[in-house]
Formats: sequence, structure tokens, C-alpha cells
Amino acid sequence: MWQPATERLQVTYLGKVSTAGMQFLSGCTEKPVIELWKKHTLAREDVFPANALLEIRPFQVWLHHLDHKGEATVHMDTFQVARIAYCTADHNVSPNIFAWVYREINDDLSYQMDCHAVECESKLEAKKLAHAMMEAFRKTFHSMKSDGRIHSNSSSEEVSQELESDDG
Repeated sequence: MWQPATERLQVTYLGKVSTAGMQFLSGCTEKPVIELWKKHTLAREDVFPANALLEIRPFQVWLHHLDHKGEATVHMDTFQVARIAYCTADHNVSPNIFAWVYREINDDLSYQMDCHAVECESKLEAKKLAHAMMEAFRKTFHSMKSDGRIHSNSSSEEVSQELESDDG
């Protein structure tokens, strides 16, 4: 069934960096974001146009990569909302950055945690993405609970808190 997009914005994808042993507390994405930001600022010229379209939907996040003309390419990354461990739009390096930590499952069924980051045009846009992600978490959680994928012995308050975004 078709679901309308929650939020769709042109962004500059800064990349991803693997994180190990991360505790998902306020400020936990600061170090990976600084690393991505440094790489980005070293590589960019004065004006770095949006290179992606980030679309946050109820159960998935789509990152459409754009070509140098600003048109969507065939390449798109899909992130399952249920595998996003943390997100935030509160970074000291730049208030325009939105970041999320994603549990990537490898071919051998092990997993790694990757921090992804995008630069938005404004702090307000970064906050909009954080709020859209929070709403996507809620919809995903409620769907998983009603489908029986989350059992009643899990405290819904605990799981809801884990799904909350830290948007400062």
C-alpha cells in the first residue's frame, strides 16, 4: 500500500563511518560527524550543491543520489527504520547536520553500526528531519507491536524511549 512521504529534502550526503562500542546517548554521534565533516570540508569548493534527496517514510528512509545536474540517479540507498538505532540534529560542528546510526547486516549475518550524516540548508531543515524520523520510529514501533514482532513483555515505554530521536 502506498504511503505518503513524511519528509523529503535536498541534502548534501557527507558519508558514513563505522562506529564500535557506541552508547546511544546525547552527543554520541559528535565524533563520527566531526570526522565526516572534516573530510567533507577538505574536499569541497566554496559552493557544494546538494548531492542527494533524503526521504523519510513511515518504515524506510530513502537516500536518492543526485548527479552533477541535481537529477536523481539510479543509485539509491534504503534504510529500514527498525534498524536505525539513533538519530539527532544537534551537532556542535554545524547545526545544519542530521545524523543517524544504522545497524548494517553483513553477508555473514554479523552486523556493524554505521553513522551516516547529511548537511541540510538550515538548522530548521535538520530539525524537521529529526522530527520526521521520530514519527517514522513511532509508526514502525506501533506496526511491529500490532504485528506481534514486539511482545507485550517488552515495556512499550522503554522501547519508545529507545526510538526517540535526540533533536536538541
